[in-house]
Amino acid sequence: MLTVAEALDRARMLCDAAAKAGADAADALYYCNAATSVSMRLGALEDVERSEGQDIALRVFVGQRSASVSTADMDAGELAKLVDRCVAMAREAPEDPYAGLAPEELLFRGAIPDLDLDDSSEADPQALREAALAVEDAARAVAGVTNSEGGTASHSRTRIALATSHGFAGGYGASGHSLSASVIAGEGAAMQRDYGWHGAHHLSDLESAAEIGARAGNRTVARLNPGKAPVGKVPVVFDPRVGSGLIGHLLGAIAGPAIARGTSFLLGKEEEQLFDSAIVIRDEPHRPRGLRSRAFDGEGLPTAARDIVADGRITGWLLDTASAKQLGLAPTGHASRGGGASGVGASNLHLAPGSVSPEALIADIDEGVFVTELIGQGVNPVTGDYSRGASGFVIRGGEIAGPIAEFTVAGNLIDMFRALVPADDLAFRHATNAPTLRIDGMTVASS
Repeated sequence: MLTVAEALDRARMLCDAAAKAGADAADALYYCNAATSVSMRLGALEDVERSEGQDIALRVFVGQRSASVSTADMDAGELAKLVDRCVAMAREAPEDPYAGLAPEELLFRGAIPDLDLDDSSEADPQALREAALAVEDAARAVAGVTNSEGGTASHSRTRIALATSHGFAGGYGASGHSLSASVIAGEGAAMQRDYGWHGAHHLSDLESAAEIGARAGNRTVARLNPGKAPVGKVPVVFDPRVGSGLIGHLLGAIAGPAIARGTSFLLGKEEEQLFDSAIVIRDEPHRPRGLRSRAFDGEGLPTAARDIVADGRITGWLLDTASAKQLGLAPTGHASRGGGASGVGASNLHLAPGSVSPEALIADIDEGVFVTELIGQGVNPVTGDYSRGASGFVIRGGEIAGPIAEFTVAGNLIDMFRALVPADDLAFRHATNAPTLRIDGMTVASS
């Protein structure tokens, strides 16, 4: 694994070589991840995995033509061949009027801030083994758990570096720790499974094995002997671990490429009030130790905190340079990069909490469903139609009652957004976070 400084040197070298080979502009992105994970099952070592992969991707522009290539070989001779091949490919590519680097005047300038994403730890296989054993033991200790799919502990290190031919160079490193357990309750055809998981950049921020394991075991046992869900139009309440998916559907609908292609269900609705006026959804790329924190985007533009929904209205599209050009707007610092052209992505997102507890949120529901798991895709990004398989619990008389399974929840995201009411139990545990959410009037049917 290269250091950030070494990776930036390679990226700059590629951009300089591309210019000498005839490219009008270029950028180079280096990415490396080294990960170690240990899995225990029924108290015995099941698997140890160690992986390390690195990749450097070069993108060049010759006029309005572009091409991208990538390699895992950091040898100087091989990188030189990469440059020649990429420039030759670009000369033969079709013209794209929206191709190009981000506007130079908008590039990130100055020192890259330290967002505290790296705790400088190294993988310790013995410590990982002990943690995996502890989390599985905690899950298996829950009364009613009959079998285990295992406990897993992992450690990772990541390095990212980006350089452009018009003046940007920046990079950063991050560490990662995660711990999970998946167990089974019941016997034969009545078996149920569930899991517990947590991840963090710093080991000191990771929940304990006892907490994660107990959560896995209790969730699993609570699912035993599921009944049938009520059918018809009823209130649906989403557990925080699945409710955050609704934010993901919103992001896809306000992404610049979808708007430019005309394939978003929110096209033409940017002036409408989509949510209750109290709803706020915030993107916070500079949150210390945030799982998706970043100071610059995939094109070298600065990132900034932003309410993507405020007063119940979207505040604009999320744009990379290409989609911004297509729409006649300015890029917003939301470009994400892989090996080729950029896409669009957000950072640390959350839906702001409401003013009532989850208990108060469901207190007036005579009959409804509480969803803890969603299955399948079932979302049409063009129309906003939503239909997902689900499992969870029935709500009766204002309280969560017995488990239910094999049902679907359906609606249209426009209607769902308008009816959405959050509870006050927001917790920052993932990259995208939401409190418990209630949506009245969804259609529930048996699968």
